[in-house]
Amino acid sequence: MTGHAGSAAALDKNVRSAPTTSQVRTLIFARRNLSRMTTLPGPTLGVVGGGQLGRMLAEAAAPLGVEVIVLDPTPECPASLVAREQIVGEFDDPDAVRELAAASDALTFEIELADPDLLADVADEHDVPVNPDPGTLRTIQDKLVQKEALADAGIPVPDFIGVGGEKDLKLAVEELDGVMLKAREGGYDGRGNTPVQEPDDAAAALDELGVDTMAEAFVPFERELSVIGVKGPDGVATYPVTETIHEDEILRASVSPARTDDSVRDRAREVAVDVLEFLDGYGVYGIELFETENGDILVNEIAPRPHNSGHWTIEGAHTSQFETHVRAVLGWPLGSTDLAEPTVSVNLLGDVDEPESATLHNVDSVLESSNAHFHWYGKKQARPLRKMGHITVTDPDAADADDYDALLDRAESLRDGVTFVDE
Repeated sequence: MTGHAGSAAALDKNVRSAPTTSQVRTLIFARRNLSRMTTLPGPTLGVVGGGQLGRMLAEAAAPLGVEVIVLDPTPECPASLVAREQIVGEFDDPDAVRELAAASDALTFEIELADPDLLADVADEHDVPVNPDPGTLRTIQDKLVQKEALADAGIPVPDFIGVGGEKDLKLAVEELDGVMLKAREGGYDGRGNTPVQEPDDAAAALDELGVDTMAEAFVPFERELSVIGVKGPDGVATYPVTETIHEDEILRASVSPARTDDSVRDRAREVAVDVLEFLDGYGVYGIELFETENGDILVNEIAPRPHNSGHWTIEGAHTSQFETHVRAVLGWPLGSTDLAEPTVSVNLLGDVDEPESATLHNVDSVLESSNAHFHWYGKKQARPLRKMGHITVTDPDAADADDYDALLDRAESLRDGVTFVDE
């Protein structure tokens, strides 16, 4: 393994050596809830973030009798139309987060821009559990610290090197025969990443991303996989291994179960369970993986929240990832993560050249299609490649790779039939 352990990773290991105050509070909260019959109406869940994930969390919470309050800087954010209330404020606004905590029985987050130190402080002040644990969020926010921590735990990851400047990057490119340069913090959907094939390209790459980066070896993968895992008071569980299809580093489609060998799926699940046992805090985690050409499994990245690659679970599993996350962070028994029927989910992205008001055309083609399910995220503006919704297609009779291929083709055809362009 190429890499170096930094002080942040060492500190994080020290934090995990003994339960934090937040972890102890979570355990007490979970035991209190599991030691008696659950009654309804349920508690109020505060969510930092009110995008599409917050919206779907609120949709899943309502049938459970759980009310949701979201904190988001965008007035009338996507979750606001289904949550009980929105607090308008920045994710790291101390006053806004304290207001959220004061109105909630438990806290969680749907975006990594939440401030782990602030969440930990507010949890102490208001005696409210936060899940996943703020220490886990702190580790995952920094991609270099995340990779160092996983490697130290013996979890397989691609080779990586921390980059402190142009000289470091040139050496990394030479040692790893080209790298994917990643911003250590932030970045998603292809943002914050840039390939560097030659040492002479180092300066331009650092100008684009900044010097606070890490270099990761290119992985000659057979396919990309995802495991949606959950950690709760009654243990860990995983959803079926899912195949993820990306273009320009943006997730376009998910196929579940993945079109790969049973042995690969078993190994992916084993690695995912190791990740879940390594992390602190209840909740759903999106674990992105590479299946190498040799059939090995490497961890790409982890999201400490419901994940785009798990949207298929709304129709395709017995309990969606969103309901499971609500249950877990409240310390409730987990629902079944078993497959209900083979499922493909495709992302609906903005197909416009410039930002414009979001009006989707030809929706009837999806609504009229059997076993097709449309999900709208409530965003008022369509932007190029912005995630605006998704379409899920199920087939209870799909049994092999050819059937899954046909299911994927059908889902992509439905997606391609709708547009934000007024033709």
